[in-house]
Amino acid sequence: MKEYLKILWAFMKVGALTFGGGYAMLPILQKDIVERYGWASEEEIMDYYAMAQCLPGIIMINTSVFIGRKHKGTPGGIAAGAASALPSLVIITIIAMCLNAFADYPVVKNAFAGIRVCVVVLIVNAVVKLWKSAIVDWLSLVFIFAPVCALSLFTKISPVILVVAAAVLGVVFSQIKWHRAKKEGGK
Repeated sequence: MKEYLKILWAFMKVGALTFGGGYAMLPILQKDIVERYGWASEEEIMDYYAMAQCLPGIIMINTSVFIGRKHKGTPGGIAAGAASALPSLVIITIIAMCLNAFADYPVVKNAFAGIRVCVVVLIVNAVVKLWKSAIVDWLSLVFIFAPVCALSLFTKISPVILVVAAAVLGVVFSQIKWHRAKKEGGK
């Protein structure tokens, strides 16, 4: 029961502090799930995040379910998904009841502007921390990262297509490395 309470608390924090979309949860996952609890590695978090982007639904909840299920099975996945959704539901309900009355106040507009800036900082921080585990060699940098980055910036190709293409390239490159290592090992 204690582990489920940890899951609930950890993912309620994710749900309560993820402003600005799924990317904003990466620093929280990195700090709590990877560093504090050790429930998943950085690589696993990135894999779950990539899969969550390809699936229908909210990226934060999908990722939370993957992590919770890995840690404590299906009940852990359900607990993590529900816990990550609960703060958002409460906050959105309260804001929806009050927003029209306060939306035009300069302090509210400035608060939202400050939150947007903070979210950008959190995303950049997560990218810098996760870069080391994602870009493992020059092949992944040149043939996966650079093209996917360029295509996402300069075209309207669906992120799903980019993720699937990157996965295919990852498999191809791992096979090339495996064959190369096998060939060198046989000499």
